[in-house]
Amino acid sequence: MFPNPSFSGRTALITGAASGIGAACAHRLVLAGASGLVLVDRNAAALHAVSDSLTRSDRQILSIVQDVADPIEWEATQARIEARFGHLDHVVANAGASAAAPIAEMSFEMWRRILAANLDGVFLTLQTGFRLIRMSGRGGAMVVTSSASAIRAEPGVGAYGASKAGALQLARVAAREGAAEGIRVNAILPGGVETPMWSDTPMFRDLLQRSGGNEPAAFAELARMATPLGRFAKPEEIADMILFLLSDACATVTGAQFSCDGGYSA
Repeated sequence: MFPNPSFSGRTALITGAASGIGAACAHRLVLAGASGLVLVDRNAAALHAVSDSLTRSDRQILSIVQDVADPIEWEATQARIEARFGHLDHVVANAGASAAAPIAEMSFEMWRRILAANLDGVFLTLQTGFRLIRMSGRGGAMVVTSSASAIRAEPGVGAYGASKAGALQLARVAAREGAAEGIRVNAILPGGVETPMWSDTPMFRDLLQRSGGNEPAAFAELARMATPLGRFAKPEEIADMILFLLSDACATVTGAQFSCDGGYSA
């Protein structure tokens, strides 16, 4: 973990907070002293499980079940955050979806579903983040979860790669727009991470079946095929980097992209 960043007295919004990197960020922020968390996800049961795991602390937790690609729901969410916390200090635009199909065979419905979650959702998250961070008048920091697929092409990931490349560029534009007000925006580009998102991919399901349902073994085999370091990241490792980018240790870092993919995009 990076050297003990402090988030005492600060409030953060995390999308995709019900599992994986988002849930890990929530736990890390509580450990780092954040006074308030806004957790957003469309999976109500999983989101409330994460929230319940954090309520034993003295932090204020606001859990919101919503589709990050719905602008009307974001209007209601902004009003709830204002009423509860008054403003935000940090945003982690992490919610996303994955699917794989060759361009020639991909349905337009699949294309739109992935673009909506991974690009429309990031746009609306950043838009809400800007509005709520500005209310404090003292700046803040946001991190967008892009992907190594934003900068490295592979067959079958047209929608996912295009959406993550768009999210990366959106983060860079947001950094230029927020700089004058002390609002920093950076992007993180994970490669393979041991998250539930892989369960939707045929390759991982095949590996899981061949390993007799042994998930760590399936992840290990997948990593050996695709990652020079020979392993995938844990969600907590990506969360540590996100917290570092949000922290005062990165006070002059904005508009940057940080690859954490085990050498996959090198």
